[in-house]
Amino acid sequence: MIVEHERELGCDPSKRAINAGGSKAMNEENISQASVSPETDLVALLSKRVIGQGAAMKFIVPYVYMWQAGLAPEGRPAGVFLLLGPTGTGKTKTVEAIAEVLHGSPKNILKVDCGEFQMEHEVAKLIGSPPGYLGHRETPPMLSQTQLSEVATPSCELSLVLFDEIEKAAPSLTRLLLGILDKAILRLGDNTTVNFEKSLIFFTSNLGAREMMKELRPDFGFQAAVQKQQTDLTSRLESIALAAVRKRFSPEFVNRIDAVVTYQPLDAASLATILDQHLDELQRHVNTRLGARCFSLEIPHESRQFLLQKGTSEEYGARELKRTLHRLVTQPLATLVAGDLVEPGGKVCFALSEDGERLVIQNTRTEAVSARKPPTVLIVDDNHQLLQFLERLLSGAGWNLLTAESAERARKIFSTHKPGAVLLDYLLGDGDGVALGIEFQMQAPGTQIIIMTGGQISGEEESICRERDIPVLRKPFLGDDVLSLVRGRLFRVSAASRSAS
Repeated sequence: MIVEHERELGCDPSKRAINAGGSKAMNEENISQASVSPETDLVALLSKRVIGQGAAMKFIVPYVYMWQAGLAPEGRPAGVFLLLGPTGTGKTKTVEAIAEVLHGSPKNILKVDCGEFQMEHEVAKLIGSPPGYLGHRETPPMLSQTQLSEVATPSCELSLVLFDEIEKAAPSLTRLLLGILDKAILRLGDNTTVNFEKSLIFFTSNLGAREMMKELRPDFGFQAAVQKQQTDLTSRLESIALAAVRKRFSPEFVNRIDAVVTYQPLDAASLATILDQHLDELQRHVNTRLGARCFSLEIPHESRQFLLQKGTSEEYGARELKRTLHRLVTQPLATLVAGDLVEPGGKVCFALSEDGERLVIQNTRTEAVSARKPPTVLIVDDNHQLLQFLERLLSGAGWNLLTAESAERARKIFSTHKPGAVLLDYLLGDGDGVALGIEFQMQAPGTQIIIMTGGQISGEEESICRERDIPVLRKPFLGDDVLSLVRGRLFRVSAASRSAS
């Protein structure tokens, strides 16, 4: 049935249209089969980040492995995918999860918001104006080789390109993309070319989403009273998505897509897992941003069920759940913190009211907070002005600050005070910042080391920093970046000391 639909679209029958949903039993079967396949680890890793869409991961991952093995086809992108389905089901999240796994950050994506290219003349912003046109030098192209390389990393040269909501773009944009999808080449306005061979290209679209919701929730007639089987529903949603693609895009465009992946609406179990992830993320955010003033959150089972009841929406998916959590938990919590009503080391519990209609905040204290000695932070940099700037920046955080302008001076201070965190410049006049940080770690394993650099560090040293959990702070940086990073690292020290005691 899938092959028949793809023939109608003009696709190669070998390119399967995959439905990313499926029943729980089907997902468990997929997982058990993946346990003996070579892509098990990456599939499992991505499935933990994108909940409820395991089949999509199982289909996308082989293209990553083909590229890593050097078996990706020459003269075309490493993979081209069209992700379909209702909003809030994880289409964009899938691309962000792949970027996080391959490059270490979900932001390593060259993203094109197709809603900005609804008019024909706006498409020229992607490739730039030809020489001789007004504004040629002032309007650099958005899809350049430099920008494509910037979203890759030394550990993985595979770039991720996302065309979000492709159905909103002007028809000339899809015509422009034909050369990229077929030959992996884009010719810019100045006649230079961009090579997309080392890239995975993703298109997201809500095509057919309204028809899918009508299929899921018939509002009149005999169908509203009939409970559809999961397999029948999956096949029907897939047919709706493929029909919408065929109607909107030309056959030559669709025929260049490796896989059309259909995302199903999230079920109750998936939404419950996503809620747990959001709550864990909120706790980590509290720990990182508040540092020594952090506290613990407690959301009982009945409160979580209340949040799921208020935030469950087949139409808006996980986004509605995130808005509900923001409105009922994060905003009231921010009011308490802003009013200094939460004591460090305390516990904030969101309990369900007696009538079951709202959440009630119970702010309790779990342990006596004794007058603790403030943590010590050592800043090492041979640039005196930058050293003064960092000292002023961190002075209001309540930490004991020490400074050194040389590696020799830093060693003396470290041996005497044993600071909880050390900010080290990568290039010191009399030493290497990474080597000095490793030396300090060996003397005091609990010390948190942070490397600051205004340039590039070698691939070997970057690998060493990852292995030893040493973050690299790249200059120029924002003051909030430094504060957040140091707070988060000092929280590790305090948490470790509390657990040891």
